[in-house]
Amino acid sequence: MRILVVGAGIIGVTSAHYLHAQGHEVTIIDAAPAVAEGASHANAGQVSWGYASPWAAPGIPVKALRWMFAQHPPLLIHPSADWRQWRWLGWMLRNCTHERYQRNKIWMLSLARYSQQALAALRAETGLRYDDRQQGTLQLFRAQKAMDASAADSKVLSDLDIPHALLSPDECVAREPGLAHMRDRLAGGLLMPGDETGDCRMFTELLADRLRQAGVTFHLDTSVDRVVRHGDRVTGLVLGDRMLAADAVLIAAGYETAGLLRPLGLDLPVMPVKGYSATVPITDPGKAPVSTILDDHHKIAVTRLGDRIRAAGIAELAGPDRTLTPQRCDTVRHVVADLFPGAADMGAIRFWTGLRPMTPNGVPIVGESGVKGLYLNTGHGTLGWTMACGSGRLVADIIGGRPVAIDAAPYAWPRPFAE
Repeated sequence: MRILVVGAGIIGVTSAHYLHAQGHEVTIIDAAPAVAEGASHANAGQVSWGYASPWAAPGIPVKALRWMFAQHPPLLIHPSADWRQWRWLGWMLRNCTHERYQRNKIWMLSLARYSQQALAALRAETGLRYDDRQQGTLQLFRAQKAMDASAADSKVLSDLDIPHALLSPDECVAREPGLAHMRDRLAGGLLMPGDETGDCRMFTELLADRLRQAGVTFHLDTSVDRVVRHGDRVTGLVLGDRMLAADAVLIAAGYETAGLLRPLGLDLPVMPVKGYSATVPITDPGKAPVSTILDDHHKIAVTRLGDRIRAAGIAELAGPDRTLTPQRCDTVRHVVADLFPGAADMGAIRFWTGLRPMTPNGVPIVGESGVKGLYLNTGHGTLGWTMACGSGRLVADIIGGRPVAIDAAPYAWPRPFAE
């Protein structure tokens, strides 16, 4: 089949890889001048399949009210005239019950675990190196109450046979010696030893280069004006004054997927959730993180990427705004300096912001769209890097009519987010 993929981020490029591997003729289109220019560009660097969890969780509504008055809030909601944002928030709140949280978490963990296996196989097949490490993720709890609450997540992980361990403060420091200075401020941690780290942008660029060499066509710096539909079927894309015909079209354009598909009558509840990151050069490797630290209090991840530290987090509902807000940048800077003082040249810190496509319950939309010939791969929120290979392989199997390795029903569209 001739397949057009809209989106040259980590989701689009991995999808194209698996489609090409199945023998399809693949073309990638993106409005950006290079691959990985959107949410894939400078994310946290975590491939945290064991930590896949919805933001919609019990207690979040109360916490969100408290965060409104916090100095370093992990979640901010800006008032908007966009009724879709308020609908999205309403659906998110409906998913904050214990029952729905557990269900959504299981679905996310299933796709994330499948993705980790797919990434390991792809890495072995291609030999790609992208400042990757396979040394786990350590979630730090500063309060005993938060440490105690992690027991519920631990039970879900045990039920799914996902390796994990609850650590004492001393055990946290043993794994991450750079935390020795704050041993007395820790209540403990949750270790996911199977998690990985790596530079998402570097991986996307390297995989895209392989695809070019293999004959995949890239149309970058090229906007999609319209998805062409004849009767009950999508037949191609309009790009300026030309049309590209296709047997199938896969939309993997992040949060922009929703706007692109509204003219077809598809109303995807995928909102842009703004995140911030900082990249800073390491000056003392002995004081730097070994792998990924997730600060549960600030909801900021701090990752070792080669000779750099990457810190990222914050969820800000502010529409399609990419402005770097100084106060949010200060939050990210504060966490790096607090966890790993003296590890990096903070004077050389570089900030970035990106828009992560998120569904109300955190579960991405992967598979058929309800319109023949049109497929979706979007809504991964903060877990695009984590779920990329699994989502790409899953949607490629669906498009190619092949048996799928996991149950695809939880990720299908349409589906009711308000249940």
